[in-house]
Amino acid sequence: MITRTVTPSESGKRLHRYLCTLMPNYPLGQIFKMIDQGKVRVNGKRKKQNYEMSAGDELTIFVDEETFAASAGAERKAKFIGVKADIDVVYEDDELLVVNKPAGVLTHPDQTEQKDTLITRVHAYLYRKDALDSRLFLPATANRLDRNTSGLVLVGKTAGMLHRLNQWVQRREIGKYYVTIVQGALHGGGTISAKLERDSRSNRTVVSAKEEAMEATTRYEALQTANGYTLVEIELESGRTHQIRSHLQSLGHPLLGDVKYGGRPYEGVNHQLLHAWKLVLPDGRAFTAPPPSLFGTILRKLRLSLPET
Repeated sequence: MITRTVTPSESGKRLHRYLCTLMPNYPLGQIFKMIDQGKVRVNGKRKKQNYEMSAGDELTIFVDEETFAASAGAERKAKFIGVKADIDVVYEDDELLVVNKPAGVLTHPDQTEQKDTLITRVHAYLYRKDALDSRLFLPATANRLDRNTSGLVLVGKTAGMLHRLNQWVQRREIGKYYVTIVQGALHGGGTISAKLERDSRSNRTVVSAKEEAMEATTRYEALQTANGYTLVEIELESGRTHQIRSHLQSLGHPLLGDVKYGGRPYEGVNHQLLHAWKLVLPDGRAFTAPPPSLFGTILRKLRLSLPET
């Protein structure tokens, strides 16, 4: 006998379709037969094939575990073989997961990397703690960071939470704060409102006066200056690709190590030193994550220090 509790993300699925997701290698005709014969019960009662599942429903399938495992197939388990599951969890509840992404890891798979990305690590992490039981919904990120940008990423563990997160992002209701080190002595703070355009040939984002260019707003505040570099806190109002890197370059203060946008390498660092260190949700929850050790090492060498959170 197998038992399952319907989760909020699975609510609304018809009984036979729900069973198909649990037992994809089982013929549909056999699933219909199980339902008709009363071998499937919902809250202890027989239901018709088109019964609409609700969150909290208790499903009982009168089949032995070996048959169920075979019907579920081995492909799901195989999908996570060899996939890293080590993620830095900042916060987790039943609906929301907040992860501190390391630099050098893609947020999502692309043509250069399919298996080892932040979201595949998240899926493997949830699978191994038996918290990825639905074939109807896969947790997904609501924000993304460049490969070499570290910091906070929001993951919706349910369809409802992911929908809320995406709405907050679209409405620009999430406070997004970064820290970075830029070249030169930058003083005070300000707002950069400069349209941005993607140059596909160079894979760069450039400030543009073209009418079709995308509006973008970046707020910045210089925190400390020492040894020809400045520690800066950034608040993003919009979230364009490479926005911070392009906007700071337009001020004449490219990010330390950001060779693509005019920065100079620093002790072997030849990528942007940028960390998404704070997120504030419209429901009042706020999350922070310290920058990676490399960032901290360079701060100490430059005699700069982050403010306490």
